Amino acid sequence: MNVGKARDCGNGFVDHGVAVPVSSTRGVAAVADKDGRDVALTWLADSSGCVALMAIDADTGKADIYPMPFLPEGNAPFALMFSSKSRIYTLFKHRFVEFDLISRSYTFVHETKSRLGIGMTEDDGGRIWAASFPDSSLCMYDTRTGEFRDYGSLYCQDWRQYPYTLAADAGGWIYFSVGKTLSQFIAFDPESGKAVPLLAEEDRVPNATSHVYRDEDGKVYGLSDEKHWSDGQWYELRRDRAVKLTGQPPQNKKKIIGGSIWPFHREFPSGRRIKTLDLTNRVMVVEDPGAQSEKTLRFDYPSEGAHLMEVAALPDGRIGGGAAFPMRFFTFDPATGASRHEDVFGQTNVLDYQGERVFIGAYTEGMLLELDMVRPWAAPRRNVPDSNPRVLAICEPDINRPHAILAHPDGRTIVMGGTPGYGYTGGGLLFWDRAANASTLLKHTELLADHCVMSLAALPGGNLLVGSGTRAGTGGQVRAKEAELYELDVATKKIRWHAALVPGAQEYSELRAGPDGLIYGLADFRVYEPSLMDEEKLFLVFDPARREIIYREETAPGFGPMHLQQGQRKIVISPDGRIFLLFRNGIAQADPVTFKLSWVARSPVAIAAGGAWQDGRIWFASGSRIYSYRV
Repeated sequence: MNVGKARDCGNGFVDHGVAVPVSSTRGVAAVADKDGRDVALTWLADSSGCVALMAIDADTGKADIYPMPFLPEGNAPFALMFSSKSRIYTLFKHRFVEFDLISRSYTFVHETKSRLGIGMTEDDGGRIWAASFPDSSLCMYDTRTGEFRDYGSLYCQDWRQYPYTLAADAGGWIYFSVGKTLSQFIAFDPESGKAVPLLAEEDRVPNATSHVYRDEDGKVYGLSDEKHWSDGQWYELRRDRAVKLTGQPPQNKKKIIGGSIWPFHREFPSGRRIKTLDLTNRVMVVEDPGAQSEKTLRFDYPSEGAHLMEVAALPDGRIGGGAAFPMRFFTFDPATGASRHEDVFGQTNVLDYQGERVFIGAYTEGMLLELDMVRPWAAPRRNVPDSNPRVLAICEPDINRPHAILAHPDGRTIVMGGTPGYGYTGGGLLFWDRAANASTLLKHTELLADHCVMSLAALPGGNLLVGSGTRAGTGGQVRAKEAELYELDVATKKIRWHAALVPGAQEYSELRAGPDGLIYGLADFRVYEPSLMDEEKLFLVFDPARREIIYREETAPGFGPMHLQQGQRKIVISPDGRIFLLFRNGIAQADPVTFKLSWVARSPVAIAAGGAWQDGRIWFASGSRIYSYRV
């Protein structure tokens, strides 16, 4: 438990401190330094982004911190590569980075066309290659000559591509995998600069990612769908051809330290291995299989704290929400200033409550969790009834990333919606019946085909108003042209009415039911782009009786943008019915008669994750810190 001292920021705003004072690892490599000592290297990220490389001595626990040579501005790596020359690499925020473990310094940084390296490898000539999200860009750094080449995008698709794996054959050709809407292999000839897609259209696998690896025989082999390792179609990649194999390849992988999505290489050259590297508790456990012993080391590091995803009111008077990364659930007690954070399944995107039960929509897998606020927190475990929180439903692939949750006023129904799994298009809608302890999951084809669910509100009479969006799952293909509002019958689960009331809108980001029977909402016209964190919104008021939008206001000219939030909570309604909106630069209020917005207060910090009313205050987050404003 942490007890922080609140800081008055002026103008009615109070800083209540960091909610989750820990960082996350963005890849780990167990290596040896120039003196032969075992060292664990990890890219260290907090709410500011990847701020440093940390090197932990596997004998003493001493942690050396090497700050990044540029400001990360919220960006962090997804890939890591440790080369034969004892140098560690990554690529993020349009920068290719080299750190030399021998000199303990950054020795090369170069701007790139691509934003984020996903796959990395080293060829036989010591050249480092990186393939990047979202457009299958490729770049190369020659460690012998210092030459850097940025080849740009090599493969055009109308969806965001994930080149997770990258390999070089003995002849110097480069190959990388592609996913998620359709799998593919890309072959690249460094001599000519020519790139060739290898899979015929009929051989590409939907909603999948391929996999490539370099074997000890000097060849590169590929699998068209990485989820089917034993029964999928394997290929030998021969320059500009992919030759189908009747079985599996040798699978004697050439040892390369690194990989994609925060790889964890545990084995030190000495034979020891990292059993645990826990940044939350600041503990590393190193085991020696030969001696059948292990050593627990404690280390420390500076941290701005984890990024806060969601801030909401809890039924016991506390504030709660989620952090990522690492994925934690936090609570803050306004009365005492005490905060605590716990391990939780997935990333807390959305939450709501009925009675003393809190319901959490978590990414990944589209999990619905139930937290009993009367019982103590218990370590989350799957298929364990007394786990607290417990898993009620898993909705993947129909819902993978929850964007909306509603504790229905009927006291028994929980509704959750969002975007689908990686590579899919069209998000579903989950109904959880607390009395029956059962779920009903609707597919997008039972709602609006190719749309996702971005927002939910209860209508007078008990039906739902649903705000759709055109977003696909991550790496999926956008097919819907514009978002719609629709009324869904809770009993029959059928759409009673739908319309694109805001022409050209790409999503109805948020819907909130007011005490006056009207629905207050936000719409967005931009096709979703995850690298853009600021959004310009249309504020709208919907009259359910007339099924009309009775008020619209473009908010950007007068109030600026809102911050991107996966579970939008930028509309806060007070117990007496006042309507507040949280913009990046401050708090506005809707006139109770005309609905026109006006400033209430300019914020001294950028408002990121909103937002809740509790104890006469509006609560929100900026980065890793909890703030409130006394209304």
